[in-house]
Amino acid sequence: MILTKAQYDEIAQCLVSVPPTRQSLRKLKQRFPSQSQATLLSIFSQEYQKHIKRTHAKHHTLEAIESYYQRYLNGVLKNGAAPVLLELANEVDYAPSLMARIILERFLQEHEETPPSKSVINSMLRDPSQIPDGVLANQVYQCTVNDCCYGPLVDCIKHAIGHEHEVLLRDLLLEKNLSFLDEDQLRAKGYDKTPDFILQVPVVMLCPLAVEGHIIHWIESKASFGDECSHHAYLHDQFWSYWNRFGPGLVIYWYGFIQELDCNRERGILLKACFPTDIVTLCHSTA
Repeated sequence: MILTKAQYDEIAQCLVSVPPTRQSLRKLKQRFPSQSQATLLSIFSQEYQKHIKRTHAKHHTLEAIESYYQRYLNGVLKNGAAPVLLELANEVDYAPSLMARIILERFLQEHEETPPSKSVINSMLRDPSQIPDGVLANQVYQCTVNDCCYGPLVDCIKHAIGHEHEVLLRDLLLEKNLSFLDEDQLRAKGYDKTPDFILQVPVVMLCPLAVEGHIIHWIESKASFGDECSHHAYLHDQFWSYWNRFGPGLVIYWYGFIQELDCNRERGILLKACFPTDIVTLCHSTA
């Protein structure tokens, strides 16, 4: 789904001051029925993450942490089964999983002789049964399963979706009888920063593809929506590096992108929202 900047801004504006809940996502789908659920979810998640980054610091002052911790203790003292942490996170407009991390770290600082390591915290967030307090374990679990933008559950889902689309792209390349090297093969050859797939011929020479009159040597799969913030970061951290090393390439944003961002075609970076069907190999006959 390719959106104009105006269409994207309209969706983003609707997300201002909207809590990151599944109910909010359903309302967003009702407001924009022509957009796919996956595209709206990706935009929804990205916009909320921008909001969290802007407000992150204020939730991590000593005063804020102590205030949250005392409110948590008072809340579970009254009713340990109530979703105290989840309601606190929603009230102060912070991601439930990140609120759970704050409270867990503060709890362990109080009850452990040495400060908890990051790996210990991450392990407990992934598996709350490791937390040495049943009430807190339940509170953390509630935050994790009700957070649709952050947390270990969301991370697992995102990783699985990303892998699924890489497999889809691999299958499409094989279906077109295109030879390629994948990321693992390239790293085995000593490349440190690589796209998902480099196109090649059987003699291990780069095999360019012609897509809409443009030649590409590599393809990168992104199981997300390409907004300005993420795309500019990818250009800086990945895409231009690929271009410098391998030449022109193609980025597939499977959940769409802002149309105006596809402005580097002449410089050698193309954007698509699906695998191109109009491709011609320059080393073989039409694919």
